[in-house]
Amino acid sequence: MHILAEVMTADREALRRSFARDFGREPEVIAEAPARVNLIGEHTDYNGGFVLPVAIDRTIAVAAALRDDDLFRVRALDFGECDEFRWDTVRRAQGWRNYPRGVAWALAEAGHHLRGADLAVTGDVPPGAGLSSSAALAVAAGGAVCALSGIDVPPRELALLCQRAENAFAGVQCGIMDQFASALGVAGHALLIDCRSLDVEPVAFFGPDVAIAVVDSRAPRRLADTAYNQRRQECSEAARLLGVASLRDAGLEQLEANRERLPEPLGRRARHVISENRRVLDAVAALRRGDTATFGGLMYRSHESLRDDFEVSTPELDLLVELARATDGVLGSRLTGAGFGGCTVSLVRQTQLGEFRARILGEYGRQTGLEGEMHVCSIAGGLKV
Repeated sequence: MHILAEVMTADREALRRSFARDFGREPEVIAEAPARVNLIGEHTDYNGGFVLPVAIDRTIAVAAALRDDDLFRVRALDFGECDEFRWDTVRRAQGWRNYPRGVAWALAEAGHHLRGADLAVTGDVPPGAGLSSSAALAVAAGGAVCALSGIDVPPRELALLCQRAENAFAGVQCGIMDQFASALGVAGHALLIDCRSLDVEPVAFFGPDVAIAVVDSRAPRRLADTAYNQRRQECSEAARLLGVASLRDAGLEQLEANRERLPEPLGRRARHVISENRRVLDAVAALRRGDTATFGGLMYRSHESLRDDFEVSTPELDLLVELARATDGVLGSRLTGAGFGGCTVSLVRQTQLGEFRARILGEYGRQTGLEGEMHVCSIAGGLKV
């Protein structure tokens, strides 16, 4: 896939050329939105809790130009696939097509009048890896469509519309984290997001000696076809049985006092969410004081909770975390994203990245027969049009 980072103007030119070749004219706008890696705070977002993602230098870019009718034509350059729909009669489709369609649907439902457009899409976010390629696609498409149609939607509002598109149109009951990280990311900073109040606070990341290494297990994941929505339902039921609006409002003492009211696995689901919210706040405190050891320890405990209490890990992800734990220079490691496959995120000393790559990928391949892939990520800014 094409890499379209901020400084890589040559690839942006390649996108322009592809658009001109396919549609017979130059694009009027290019919108680019980053993927995200969540450092800690998993499955807390839809429970009104706290998350700590970073936007990364893996992006989806959309080149676009207006048409003189209400038709949208979308070409996914990396897949060699196309889609066509009218924004005022759009219906659900399959796969990547749901995200441009869903954003058009959400904008129209919010009362915005759209103009037809041609769009070309490309990017270097590995699909199905847990880095939220879907949110990046939705935010980039939304940014392009709004710019072309003269719709003034602030990034925060666009992120909420993109979340609605994923929830109500694509059928994945995600929280707001992915869209907020993609639309509102700040270079060099993690984002502490309160998913109830929707307050966002940038927190400066560790210095340049600490790298963010994402390892793709190459174990495929499809959120709509997994237990993701089931976990959300289990959390809602656990909150109801505890007598709270959401698990954000519950504490561990309250959980223990009412354990007999929560049949398993609801008790373990609640314990993960409650303890994970605490870990996020402790991780932010560690980040502010530059305490890499505490931050890394919290990452390991997060993974153990996701593995044992929330049951969203896989043997491949567990192996990657254990290999990281046994490798010099690794400060912490955990699965990132919803789980059920996908990626791990590790904090690694820059000077030992080479050793980390060789050991993790080599041993992982020997034990699983899978060819993992490692990405060293920089923390990027959010949506650019």
